[in-house]
Amino acid sequence: MVARSAGRSPVWLVAVWGATRLLLLLFVLKVLVFPGPDVTSDVSVIYRDWYEVLRTGTFPSDDVTWQYPPAAAFAILSPALLPFLEYATAFFVLACAVDAAVLALLWRAGRGSGRSPRGAWVWVVGVPLLGPTVYARYDLMVTAVAVAALLAAGRHPRVAGALAAVGALLKVWPALVLVGMGGRRPWVAAAVGGAGLAGLFAVTMPGAFAFLTFQRERGVEVESLGALVFHVARHFGWEGGVLLNFGSMEFLGPHVDTVSTVSMGLSAAAFGWLLLWRVRAARSPGPRSPRSRSPEPQPQPPQPPESSESQSPGSPSSRSPSSRSRFAAHTAADAAFVAVLLFTVTSRVISPQYLVWLVGLAAVCRCFRASRMRVPVALVLAASLVTVLEFPLLFADVVASTPLGIALLAVRNGLLVAAALVGARALWRDTVRRGFAGGRPGASGPGISRAPSADSPATAG
Repeated sequence: MVARSAGRSPVWLVAVWGATRLLLLLFVLKVLVFPGPDVTSDVSVIYRDWYEVLRTGTFPSDDVTWQYPPAAAFAILSPALLPFLEYATAFFVLACAVDAAVLALLWRAGRGSGRSPRGAWVWVVGVPLLGPTVYARYDLMVTAVAVAALLAAGRHPRVAGALAAVGALLKVWPALVLVGMGGRRPWVAAAVGGAGLAGLFAVTMPGAFAFLTFQRERGVEVESLGALVFHVARHFGWEGGVLLNFGSMEFLGPHVDTVSTVSMGLSAAAFGWLLLWRVRAARSPGPRSPRSRSPEPQPQPPQPPESSESQSPGSPSSRSPSSRSRFAAHTAADAAFVAVLLFTVTSRVISPQYLVWLVGLAAVCRCFRASRMRVPVALVLAASLVTVLEFPLLFADVVASTPLGIALLAVRNGLLVAAALVGARALWRDTVRRGFAGGRPGASGPGISRAPSADSPATAG
């Protein structure tokens, strides 16, 4: 009973958030010292240098460490909102403020029928698991935009699309939140908004898209899944090494290009799977009304009218049943979570701050009781804990490819791979496989779920 009331009461939520975030601020402000290398130098040195260049109206296109889309300038320039604070301090304070805003969004989204406060708790617990790095990178701000896009999808699909476009121009990956949104409205809004903003940057600020060249020339970062090949190979005479390259520690040497190519091939395969899923899910018939759920007459409780909150993005309730798909309110969140997982594990780079993307999307999934991502979310939280061990605590072991460093990477990356595979399977079964249950023995009919969803199915358009 106490645990249940703690889950529902915002008092405990705010108290735990406040205690953990105070600790994070004390670490990044160096009141307390976190073991390992200094994670705040990116803000106090690199971001600050970029800030001075961006203030002149141009991008730092001569700096190979600038590998971000043009809207990243908003995040780098944001400390100007607090001119009475030193740059790094202002950045950390703003990061904490954004953190609080995400919590507020998740708490509000977790209220109501078919919703759960567990999403807010995932955020409160998951973020500090990553240590002070989470406040010393601008990825938390990007995650906030992606979370807002997913939470806006049900009632404001155009706003969701516009936010996805802004997020994509901040750090590319938020474009993936669109993959599970039904209807044309979020996609059109994203295309129009993204093209307009990108064009504005291209016209007004030189070097807006120089990052594309720098990204193409990157190697295999030491924390990525593919890097495990070279960590082990170093113990068997591999002639390459680890160097600071494009702002991160990367493997350089024989066969690095091969592993890099394989990683990009796996990313292409992940994209192909997502495309196939989208097509199949959109074509799958949605669950029928309770009256047609079984050929035998059964008593049914009164059904409330379908509200806009229970529909997937861009899905008006006036559509005919024949146009219904397997897209429900939780589908957009589940699909975005799986998509980002797939592209994270197949990437040539898995920096620690990437985990905050997954924690944010995991939190949105757990706002829906009908979400099928319970196990993948737990795996991501476990991976977050291991991540803070490998960076910054034992990063020297990772760079040196010691048995401990290799073991940490194997566990962390293994957890992420497991989360991606389990999540992909659950998403497919929830939206595609059951949609064709009519051909299997014992099925009630095509497109009929085994049980009604807690957040009513919606149209996909």
